[in-house]
Amino acid sequence: MFIQSEATPNDDSLKFIPGVPVMGEGTAEFLDTRSALKSPLAIRLMGIEGVKAVFYGPDFVTVSKDSENPWAVLKPEIYSILMEFFSSGQSLFRSEEEKDAAGPQDTKILDTDSETVAMIKELLETRVRPAIMEDGGDIEYRGFNEESGTVSVKLKGSCRGCDSSTVTLKSGIERMLMHYIPEVKAVEQVLDQEEEIALNEFSKLEERLSHKTKEPSMAQYMSV
Repeated sequence: MFIQSEATPNDDSLKFIPGVPVMGEGTAEFLDTRSALKSPLAIRLMGIEGVKAVFYGPDFVTVSKDSENPWAVLKPEIYSILMEFFSSGQSLFRSEEEKDAAGPQDTKILDTDSETVAMIKELLETRVRPAIMEDGGDIEYRGFNEESGTVSVKLKGSCRGCDSSTVTLKSGIERMLMHYIPEVKAVEQVLDQEEEIALNEFSKLEERLSHKTKEPSMAQYMSV
């Protein structure tokens, strides 16, 4: 078995292609050890120091790391785990129920959906999702506010936290949806509660560091 790796727009995410089906259909994302328990492969990858997220696509696995650990150190162990797992023929999930629960149902068109929502889901599924998967990520539909015309989505995999995610949202997804669907006025990214907490804590840290840099140093006091 030969496993290829591809760079993504996110320097801290790599797309690994084992040459065999992974999910087959749908996607699954694991952001912590608890969520990874349902998949033997995910829990092993999350056990590598520096790995912070694992994402399954139809035929690829995207692994995301922190900024402290270089790929040169992580890649050999990731390759080894992927090679061993896919050569063994193990099931990706511990049960079919867990696999079904992991697969996205966000773009499934329901009888209760309005014509606008159905069109949004159709475009996300057929036009947006394939393009984002090429970069090792995925998009999840989270809702449409008819009053404001705002479509809420969630970026996953390599697109999560990527510097170009805002450009992808505004220049790509938003522009396309607005072109085909006049009711759509904007597209915004939704963050899970854990992500919002992490961003808030990071902002507080940045503010404290910024405040400290503005304070005169002891040397400056002495030179006065």
